[in-house]
Amino acid sequence: MTTAKMKFTKQITIGGDMTINRLGYGAMHLTGPGMWGDPVDIDGAVRVLRRAVDLGVNFIDTADSYGPGNNEQIIRRALHPYPDDLVICTKGGLLRSGPRDWIHGEKGAPYIVPLGRPAYLRQQVEMSLRNLGLERIPLYQLHSIDPAVPLADQMGELTGLQKQGKIRHIGLSGQPGVTIDELTRAQAITNIAAIENLYNIADRSDDKTLRHAEKHNVAYIPWFPLGHGGLVGPDNVLAPIAAQYDITPSQLALAWLLRQSPATVLIPGTTSLKHLEENARAADIRFSAADMAAIRAAIDKANPRTWRPER
Repeated sequence: MTTAKMKFTKQITIGGDMTINRLGYGAMHLTGPGMWGDPVDIDGAVRVLRRAVDLGVNFIDTADSYGPGNNEQIIRRALHPYPDDLVICTKGGLLRSGPRDWIHGEKGAPYIVPLGRPAYLRQQVEMSLRNLGLERIPLYQLHSIDPAVPLADQMGELTGLQKQGKIRHIGLSGQPGVTIDELTRAQAITNIAAIENLYNIADRSDDKTLRHAEKHNVAYIPWFPLGHGGLVGPDNVLAPIAAQYDITPSQLALAWLLRQSPATVLIPGTTSLKHLEENARAADIRFSAADMAAIRAAIDKANPRTWRPER
């Protein structure tokens, strides 16, 4: 590992006025099994959230569908009243039917059913405001574009709520991701401050969208930055590569994403204080351009299995 000559900053400004640290925290797993209900260890979840903020995390990602609602409520329980610089990103517009919706291999999974009717989005924004204890949501993302509802109606409702002071900035998410065409059409309706797409060191099929977001000053939030844990589990393909730099597989995956583009905002999730602290140290790792290329080549040679949701 060498000192990088690549341009690098630990921070990014979203929407022109929200400066955050690019290594954030994804709270999705602070729920019950299947992202349903309260976490088994509520006190442990509170400790993780509070420690994340202690470590400098000031961007936390959640959604109304995590729980549903329970994840937003645990964030409020742990951190309210919130630090002045804390940016909470929540999402709405995706339905749940039970704890098996998103479990890989389950019959019928993944259950990805968007609902973008304006009245529903309005209700969900109000519910998130209540669950989080906020008067205005810093970043609110449409969790999934509903093909049955005109995009202008979906974005128009969120824009109206923004004008009412209930939302500060608007974003888009997708499963597996928001396309350049969808982002362009949405940008014609309202300003899009961020998008959240599947992307990680092993699955870089969204490279073009990432570069487009970077060019147009749109924050790019990779979901599954650790490959749903598959890149850092037992016998993972990153271990021998990470060992060359004397770092852990998760630190390798996160540090690589931070250097891949100045537009990335990372939201690794964990229920472990040890792993949380380990992940936080990734922000201080520097890779040179040669390191980045060598890591890419090693990953491509290892050809790890990846997963992308199919509706």
